Amino acid sequence: MAGIKALVGLSFSGAIGLTFLLLGCAIETYGVYWPMFVLIFYVLSPIPTFISRRLSDDSESSNACRELAYFLTTGIVVSSFGLPIVLARTNTIKWGACGLVMTGNAVIFLTILGFFIVFGGGDDWSWEQW
Repeated sequence: MAGIKALVGLSFSGAIGLTFLLLGCAIETYGVYWPMFVLIFYVLSPIPTFISRRLSDDSESSNACRELAYFLTTGIVVSSFGLPIVLARTNTIKWGACGLVMTGNAVIFLTILGFFIVFGGGDDWSWEQW
């Protein structure tokens, strides 16, 4: 039952993060949908970790595949925080929209981290079953 509560909590926090992202785009004073490109980073960020967990045999020690996956994931996350700043610096979006998008980024990436913490183990509630 704890897995269901965690799944519901993660879904709720993901919805809150996407709400911040949509508010940064859809509020009438902002009205520009360029920040929606961070959705690409949301999709790409867990892929290196999924691949490295599938390819590595041991879960205790560090290996090159896992370290490369962490490096690539970090680059993707930093890029998703950098995109709204670059858009705001070039006056494509307003700074208020940048703040809302970055708040949404923080919530979404904490949700993805929570997913890996809760469902990352090899127990009964692992993500491999889905």
